[in-house]
Amino acid sequence: MAASSAGAKDLTQGPIGSTLLLFAIPTLASNILQSLNGSINAIWVGRFLGAQALAATANANIIMFLMFSVVFGFGMASTVVVAQSVGARDIDAARRAFGSAIGFCSILGLGVAIGGWIGAPALLRLLATPVEAFAMALIYLRVIFVAMPATLLVVMIMMGLRGAGDARTPLIFMIVSVAVDLILNPVLILGLGPIPAFGIAGSAAATAAAGIVSLIGVIAYIHAKDLPLRLRGAELRYLWPAADQMRVLLGKGLPMGLQMIVMSASGLVMIGLVNREGLLVTAAYGAAQQIWTYLQMPAMAMGAAVSAMAAQNVGAGRWDRISRITVYGMVYLLTVTSAMIAIILLFHAPLLSLFLGSNQGAIDAAWRMQMLASWSFLLFGCTMILFGVMRANGVVVAPLVILTFTLFGVRLGFYHLGYPALGADALWLSFPAGSLVALLLAAMVYARGDWRTARRMTPVHAEACRESVHSEAEPAGRSTPTG
Repeated sequence: MAASSAGAKDLTQGPIGSTLLLFAIPTLASNILQSLNGSINAIWVGRFLGAQALAATANANIIMFLMFSVVFGFGMASTVVVAQSVGARDIDAARRAFGSAIGFCSILGLGVAIGGWIGAPALLRLLATPVEAFAMALIYLRVIFVAMPATLLVVMIMMGLRGAGDARTPLIFMIVSVAVDLILNPVLILGLGPIPAFGIAGSAAATAAAGIVSLIGVIAYIHAKDLPLRLRGAELRYLWPAADQMRVLLGKGLPMGLQMIVMSASGLVMIGLVNREGLLVTAAYGAAQQIWTYLQMPAMAMGAAVSAMAAQNVGAGRWDRISRITVYGMVYLLTVTSAMIAIILLFHAPLLSLFLGSNQGAIDAAWRMQMLASWSFLLFGCTMILFGVMRANGVVVAPLVILTFTLFGVRLGFYHLGYPALGADALWLSFPAGSLVALLLAAMVYARGDWRTARRMTPVHAEACRESVHSEAEPAGRSTPTG
């Protein structure tokens, strides 16, 4: 079955530049919407319920992020297998991979919901949640855990769709989810009209409702439009996780999830070091982080788009396109991120005042952080592009090792060696130091080329083996990994 049938986007044909850009833009828009939604929800909670409620959601969100990190890893593994299968024109293999991922995620989500409800108090105590915020955090977290199966499934489905070349449908239902969340948050927090006020539970319920509505909507849409990954009839048996699919999901998904956890852990260590510099610097760093969140988005979106596009081409044997996909990804990443950095630095005063008000001391401190560290996101973005291309052929351990070494070894090492001479500036300069070493190591692994010889992630079936016997006449440059 052709990859272009019934809505799948073939990323193995046509001009690379325009195809990659049009595929990446909806993913970037989804990321921006998600972050804006989180920021606005924080404003609702902070304004309507106060600092204790905001602290409660912050503590609960740490636990949520860790759960999403694991599912992100499984989702990326599923995305690559789906993309490779679509590139190989094997839609049935794509459905098998997608079905196993959805089935596994459903079981995982139910386990998380039950375990989370029971273990929520212990988790909050482990995080040393302030006593004043504990009760609110417990209510919020338990509601979120109840909705976790639906939320995790939506994430998995959207990542699978992107693997099939469809970035538009995930954007549509991200808009739906954000709209439902934004509308319900004030309604359920304050209790408007006949609806009673639920306080902090209302904020969690709004997020839960948004996930459930989005899940129902995207499943209905997939079947109504007969998208390539829809499962019906005998294909519903694919929802029971198959052993060969689970080997791929666990073997490749866990290292990818660990990458997110390593990045989070590094951020927590950095906050601890920043806190030593005093309240003013901590406040400035908080504001700078809010802005840097948006600087990371082009890297994450373009990295995901490059990975899906490269994976389809790996599946199709189009190795002649891989290097150009990498180059276009870097060019777009550098262009967009450079423009964002220029805007952020040019309008730093009004942007920082959104978070810091008229505190000129904190604004000046945040401005210095931005001057020293913002350009490191160019290096970080290029590294994510290289990781994304290598991930397209199932290489996940090398990126994990590089990230762990640079975020902890290089960044913390630079801080400890440089602090006596540089003071707090050693913290901000550790960002470009770590990013530069990560990019150099990633470029070395990419240039060496061993990642090109990794075994394709799509599990091999008997029919595929028979077909491969007759495919030896494939033109050179398509099946040989030279690019």
